[in-house]
Amino acid sequence: MSGHRDHPIWGCIADDFTGGTDIAAALVAAGFRTTLMVGVPERPLPRARDADAVVVALKSRTAPRQQAVAASLAALRHLTALGCERFWFKYCSTFDSTSEGNIGPVTEALLDELGERSTVLCPAYPDNGRTVYQGHLFVADSLLSESSMRHHPLTPMTDPDLRRVLAAQSTQPVGLLPHPVLRAPEGAARAHLDRLTAQGIRLIIADTTGNEDLPVVERATRHLRLITGGSGLARFLPPPPRAAAARSPADRIEIAPGPAAVLAGSVSATTLGQTAHARRYLPHRKLPPAHLRADPAGTIAEALAWARDHLDPSVPVLLHSAEERADVERAQQSLGATEAAALVERALADCARGLLDAGVRRLIVAGGETSGAVVSALGLRSLRIGPAAAPGVPWTSATYAGQTVNLALKSGNFGAPDFFTTAQETLK
Repeated sequence: MSGHRDHPIWGCIADDFTGGTDIAAALVAAGFRTTLMVGVPERPLPRARDADAVVVALKSRTAPRQQAVAASLAALRHLTALGCERFWFKYCSTFDSTSEGNIGPVTEALLDELGERSTVLCPAYPDNGRTVYQGHLFVADSLLSESSMRHHPLTPMTDPDLRRVLAAQSTQPVGLLPHPVLRAPEGAARAHLDRLTAQGIRLIIADTTGNEDLPVVERATRHLRLITGGSGLARFLPPPPRAAAARSPADRIEIAPGPAAVLAGSVSATTLGQTAHARRYLPHRKLPPAHLRADPAGTIAEALAWARDHLDPSVPVLLHSAEERADVERAQQSLGATEAAALVERALADCARGLLDAGVRRLIVAGGETSGAVVSALGLRSLRIGPAAAPGVPWTSATYAGQTVNLALKSGNFGAPDFFTTAQETLK
């Protein structure tokens, strides 16, 4: 394979925006120059052809099934037109979905479109505590069903058995690449996949108890045109031929000096903990969903006026929707989980636009749905992927109103407790 190419190697389809930045960060870490597209563009973006990998970030995780399938197929066709050789369907490492959800149907549709017989589903991300054993997903030392994900307002995860979860969504049996096979001599995993495929099993869950299992999975799946899962596996891809001769690192981006802001829309336990930590050090203001429902324009205007008075190049301002689990429960009881989440997403998207117009040049956004709303509101169509602020959370660069801006789009469950106060250190 030549070191000079005019088309990408990998084409990735992410079911939400933070999932898109997550897989993009993994690809950059593996040495791939990576461009992220926001939605399916009407025509190929010129710089996408200079990339080793292109990620199309959709907002399909909680969309109606037919809509998610249609959007994913449109993304696949766009990536195929760019000349991508292999493809990745990226979903959350906690398998965020429901029995009516989209992971199974989208995967089957992508297989059909590519004319492929089977694929592996590898959601594991050991560096973030997501592992799979005997087909059961663990978050740190707890089963998925015992983690905070059981309280997720849109995709509550109450069953850790991924084979059972996937079977409820899919039309065909689900197989398993079990852990003992991964520890068997080289070639056993590939042979196991071939046997399952010969039996007509198209969807195969991969056990992964640690990073040492991921290179085995990667080597066993090199013959597959479609891979699905979290971004943990992507970090173990062999680098592109260009990487050895590259004059600049794959994660180099333009850095925008100026004030920063944190927009916390996620109500995950991780983000609530990060918010609690940040409130001890950063200027902060709460936007309760009840206020946003009663007077959305006034609540947002007051928050932006407050933020403008507190802008400081050295200290971000923090806008958040909840301080603790009780806030979340009250909002969901009075408004419903869906309406409460939508109110917050729209409000923080409006705040993002107002903050950038006021001179903010760096945004940290927590929550997949919130990140999607922010990027859409800003009209961003393409982001270049830069250095990681945390595992799975890269800084990106984009152009807004003729100015370079940097965004870190964080899945609700990612990052250390001090993420909001330390994320900018990577840009220094």
